[in-house]
Amino acid sequence: MQADALKELISTAVSDRKGEDIVVLDVRDRTSVADYMIIASGTSKRHIYSIAEHVVVSAKSQGNAPPKVEGGNGSDWVLVDLGDVILHVMLPAAREFYDLERFWRDAPGLEMVGPE
Repeated sequence: MQADALKELISTAVSDRKGEDIVVLDVRDRTSVADYMIIASGTSKRHIYSIAEHVVVSAKSQGNAPPKVEGGNGSDWVLVDLGDVILHVMLPAAREFYDLERFWRDAPGLEMVGPE
């Protein structure tokens, strides 16, 4: 699956599970690690795990290789690595503390997804 299609699949899956403050960062010109980073918040540890789990299932159902997942049920932060797209789902306090958006602030194409 192409990076742009994968980005859309993941953004939709996060939104489907009521992920909050979803941000898509285009990091193609900033790193070779991935093309896009998606950052979202969840309301509880169970919620962030549920979002990540739904992304994994959605990606697999579209024929993608099983993603690598760091963090688990009970974590403040779950990372889902799908190769070209990396998803960070965090509790608001962890997101504020690590402030990944600031780290990638110069990345073009900052995009908010879902209802404002």
